[in-house]
Order: sequence, then C-alpha cells, then structure tokens
Amino acid sequence: AKALKEIAPIKSDVKFFFGNSGAEAIEGAIKICRGHFKNSRPYIIAFYGSFHGRTMAAMTLTASKSIQHRWFAPLLPGVIHVPYPYPYRCPFNTDDPIECGEQALAFIEDYVLSKYVAGDEVAAIFFEPIQGEGGYIVPPDNFLPGLRKLADKYGILLVDDEVQAGMGRSGKWWAIQHWNVEPDIVTSAKALASGIPISAIIGRSEIMDLPRGSHASTFGGNPIACRVGVEVINIIKEEKLLENATRVGEYIMKKFNELKDELEIIGDVRGKGLMIGVELVRNKDTKEPARKELAKILEKAFKSGILVIGAGLSALRFSPPLNIPIELVEKALDILERIIRDVNKELRK
Repeated sequence: AKALKEIAPIKSDVKFFFGNSGAEAIEGAIKICRGHFKNSRPYIIAFYGSFHGRTMAAMTLTASKSIQHRWFAPLLPGVIHVPYPYPYRCPFNTDDPIECGEQALAFIEDYVLSKYVAGDEVAAIFFEPIQGEGGYIVPPDNFLPGLRKLADKYGILLVDDEVQAGMGRSGKWWAIQHWNVEPDIVTSAKALASGIPISAIIGRSEIMDLPRGSHASTFGGNPIACRVGVEVINIIKEEKLLENATRVGEYIMKKFNELKDELEIIGDVRGKGLMIGVELVRNKDTKEPARKELAKILEKAFKSGILVIGAGLSALRFSPPLNIPIELVEKALDILERIIRDVNKELRK
C-alpha cells in the first residue's frame, strides 16, 4: 500500500482494497460507488468498446464484443452505455478529434443526463483512459478533462480502469496522467505483480467507506503477491522502464507512421508508450476494416516468432515488455514490415 500510494494518480489521502484480478477490482469498485451513495444513485455509465472483465457485474460494464454478453442475461441493472470518442471512426461523424471529444461529452449530458436519468441518480462513470480490447483507442485530448468537469458538475464518481493501461504501459505510471486528470478511484491488476495474481482498488479515503463486513476477498492482499508488487514498482523505478517505454514506443510509432504514408493497408497509428494500435483497412477512403488481412498478418507473424494479437475491428495490438531493448524491437519490426508489405500487395491485386 505504501509503495502504491507513492505513485497513485490521486493527490488526496487514499485507501486500498487488494484482490486477485482486474474483474474482481471492478466488482469491488462498483460496490464502493453504489455503497458510498447508499443506493440513492443506482445508475452507472460505461462506454461502448470498453472491457472491464468477465464476471457478472464487470461483464455488464464491458461492451467490446457481443459474445461476452450472449447467454448470460439478465445482467446487472442500472448500467448505461454511451459512445467512446474514437477519433479514427468517430461515432459522431466528424474527422476532427476535438469535435469528436466534445460531441461524446455532449451526448452524455444532453441525452443521457437530460432525457433518461438525472445527474444525481448516477453513482459513477467507469472508463479506460486508453481503450484496450476496443482497439487501443486513445481519446481526444479534451475528452478526459471534460469528463472530469462533467462528473464534478453532477457529483458523479470517476472510476479509472487502469488494469491494462497502468503500471507504466503508456510511459507513465497511469495512462490518465497523460491528461493531468485525477480520478476518484483507480483499479489495477495484470502488470501490478507481473504475472502473480493481484489487483488493487485505490480510492479517495472518503469514498472507500463501505461498512465492515460488506466486502472482502479470501486471498486478497496475500503477502507473496504484495511483496512481488513492491518489487515490480522498485524495478520499474530502478531500471527506468517508464523512460524506456516512452523512447521505444516513439520509435515504433515513427516506424509505423512512415509505413502508413506508403501502404494502403495501414489506416491509423495511435498509442502512448508501449500501448500502440495499428489499424488495418482495406481502403483508406472507406476505412473498411481489414479483418481477413489482420488474421493473415497475425498468423504469419506467429510463424516467424513474433507474438502479436488483434484488438477492436482490425487493429494490431503492440504491447511488448516494458524492458524490451530497441535492438530487439528493430528486429521484430523488420520482420513485421515484410509481412505487412506482402499482405498489402495481396490486397492491391
């Protein structure tokens, strides 16, 4: 807890709850938000394209693939999904990222909070600062600061899901720090103990006020996982892995932006640090997703010794280890470039 407090993106006094997985952290955060308002605010807002876990309540917030919900209804009541500002494919039909962010915020206030529920009925807004399963989508720069202002206006809690984007992945301890926004609650897992099961809910002390006995986890906060978590934080600091993620990430982005200018198949390159998405399209004008081509690239890359996976409609997801040396990245990118060029040629036939 002490080590996490030192790097937490919340300046005020914080409290912690330790569990075993990201989904468990989200489940706990939902209870904390609803419990804080003693059920006077039953609604929660989440975003299309989001992934928050596969347990029942976390799955209800998730909205990245329909298969994740199918056969499991009824889900948690009171969850409202809204569009996430996706600059390359803005749901509000604009190519201007700033306008896309403004429209996403306006939709929440002008439609959800005006025509469906009142602002004082909403307990929390759950979001990923960079959407993971949705396609490594980086929001416009005005969106998260605007979301903070909107939440403050209505007394709504902001819950920042950093399970995938946190712990240095974006080049900062927490992805939300790229926008200088302070959430009310942060959830963390995955890289928190680098493979050992642990999760954490970090929240402002005055919010983390559930009564004794209302929430617990049998193996939450087990000493082995916590000790590993401390060492992970120490290693990130000592080996300057935030700086490495930023430096190597900039190199990867530069390389793919150069290819984007040349190849029809690369429609968009986006990311922060070592959380990079390269969106593949069949046609840059229509932005038709290159799903089959993505599958070919993933298979050929795997056979060539490179493990990458897809995300969203047709994006290549790059999230190598934070300590990866630039020399290894150069080798991998040379192989990937050849594969992408080959698939691009097939597409142009």
